Parts: sequence; structure tokens; C-alpha cells
Amino acid sequence: MTRADAFWLYLATLGPIGRLPAAPGTFGSAVAVVLAPFVLLPLPLPWRVALLVALFYVGALAAGRAERLFGQKDPGQVVIDEVLGQWLTLLPLASPDLPELAAGFVLFRLFDITKLPPIHASERWLPGGYGVMIDDVLAGVYAGVLLALLHWLR
Repeated sequence: MTRADAFWLYLATLGPIGRLPAAPGTFGSAVAVVLAPFVLLPLPLPWRVALLVALFYVGALAAGRAERLFGQKDPGQVVIDEVLGQWLTLLPLASPDLPELAAGFVLFRLFDITKLPPIHASERWLPGGYGVMIDDVLAGVYAGVLLALLHWLR
């Protein structure tokens, strides 16, 4: 494995997180929620959006490389997509409190695991790593809309 392969694989799996023996996606989402108040949420909305667009692009490159290295489509070890989806979930809230962060985590995991239409089909819309990322984008949008609604009703 080249250094470049190792770098992209480390990014795709968030280091050891994606290699955990059970529930790497859940742990990847948890890492995203823990990092969000320090990395994503302090940014103004335009910078948040720019960060998410960059994360989609870089995450797709990493996920695509990981697919080739693992020799399978959308390997479970790839969790960079969970970071993007989780952060998309939190995007509508300016400054979520702890219960809202927890609700965002649960909602994203629910939509990511159940893959309601068209989330499941979206994996085939784009090639390679982009296909890995897009279903989490949709799960994050579904969860973000519901989280914003819950915030508004509060």
C-alpha cells in the first residue's frame, strides 16, 4: 500500500473508528456529533455549507479509494459519509443544545439505517465514492428537516 492509499484509507475510516468490530457507522456518527460543536457549529452558515461541500468531495475521493482497496462496494469500514450526513442533520440549527445534538444523532442513524425511499436507491445514482456519500446526504437532509421541525415546535 502506498502512502497515498494509507492517507485516503485513514480519512475514509476516520482512523480506527471504521475498523471497530461492531457498529462503525454509529461510532462514526458519534464522533461527528462530538466534533460538531468545535468544527462545524462555530462557523457562519455560508462557511458551514462550504465545509460540507468540501467534505462531500474529499469524502467521495476517500470512499472511492477505500472501495478499491477493500475490493467491495460501500465497505462498512468507510465512515466519512456518516460525518457528512450527521453534520447535514445539524446544519439547520444555529446552536443546538445537548438534547438537540442527541436527537440529531438518533434521527440521522434512524434514516441512515432504514434508508427510506429514495435513500437506498440513491447509492446507484452516482459512481464510486460519490455513491457512497449521497445516501448519507439524503439521510442527513431527512433528519435535518425533522430536527428543525422539532426545534421549531419546542
